[in-house]
Amino acid sequence: MSRDGTGRGTLFIVSAPSGAGKTSLANALAQRLPAISLSVSHTTRPIRPGETDGAHYHFVDDDMFDSMVTGDAFLEHADVFGHRYGTARAPLEERLEAGADVILEIDWQGARQVRVAVPEAVSIFILPPSRETLLERLRSRGKDSEAVIERRMAAAGEELSHQDEFDHRVVNDDFETAVEELAAIVVGLRQPVPGPP
Repeated sequence: MSRDGTGRGTLFIVSAPSGAGKTSLANALAQRLPAISLSVSHTTRPIRPGETDGAHYHFVDDDMFDSMVTGDAFLEHADVFGHRYGTARAPLEERLEAGADVILEIDWQGARQVRVAVPEAVSIFILPPSRETLLERLRSRGKDSEAVIERRMAAAGEELSHQDEFDHRVVNDDFETAVEELAAIVVGLRQPVPGPP
């Protein structure tokens, strides 16, 4: 239930620099709180081993993405490291109207667009404990070349500069502690605000 008691779900925006752990944290939060679900974005990037279309992302080509942009189908969309990502408006609105709380895991550019379109959304920025830890995590993932990792680290400075735009900040130093902090934010905000006596 929303904070104003209307029955509409709450939209939680989770953003972070690449490698800070936002995907793992969002997944853990959804497992811990069954009433909250993850929004599945559209992307033009190639599917990775272990990913499932429709579960991790909706994988589309540039033509399909262009047609969705032209048709105003996205609540937000952005170009991130050479690939495009977007959140479809209609399914997200349906879930919120049905009273479901939804986690939207997006970058700061998308978060800025969503805050304009859905001003009541609650935004949370995930911080790494240090730049050194972020670099270690990017390398340990084994997903990117050193050149891509360097690009991601360069972008991290820009991404971190936008943290003050968010309602809450959580440092992902200890994973379980970070999940608990996220859960506390969500549970606290899902309680309806009491009306006048």
